[in-house]
Amino acid sequence: MSRQIQTEIIINASAAKVWDILTDFPAYPAWNPFIVRIDGRAEAGTILRNTMLNGGKEYVFRPRITRCEPLKHFAWLGSLFVKGIFDGHHYFEIEALSGNSVKLTQGESFSGILSSMILRKIGDDTRNNFIRMNQALKQRAESF
Repeated sequence: MSRQIQTEIIINASAAKVWDILTDFPAYPAWNPFIVRIDGRAEAGTILRNTMLNGGKEYVFRPRITRCEPLKHFAWLGSLFVKGIFDGHHYFEIEALSGNSVKLTQGESFSGILSSMILRKIGDDTRNNFIRMNQALKQRAESF
C-alpha cells in the first residue's frame, strides 16, 4: 500500500487569490469541509492547532509548519501521539499555469510504525476529503 496520497485540481484564479484563501485560517469554518478549523499563523516553525473531519469523526492535531513559501508552497508535519508512530507530512503546492489559472496539489506522505495499518483504515476517506477540500477551495476562489 502506498504511503502517500496526492490530489490535484485546476483553479481558475490567480496564485495570490488561492494562497490568500489557503492561509486565511479564520475563514476555514465558512468553506472547508475537511479541515474545519486552524488556529495559528502561516509561518515556518509555527505550531498550528488543526481540527479536521475524517471518517465521520473530528480530530485535533498540532502540526508544525515546515515550509511556508508565499504563492507557492505550504507544508506541515504532524504526528499521532509521539513522532514515529504515525507521522504525516502534509503539503500544498500552487503552480501558476497562466495569470488567472493555477494547479493546486494537495498531498501527504505518511511514515511511522503504524502508518500502513492506519492508512488501510482511513486512506480512502482521507483522499476523498482532500478532493472535497480542493473542490471547495476552487469554488471559493472562482466565485470571488
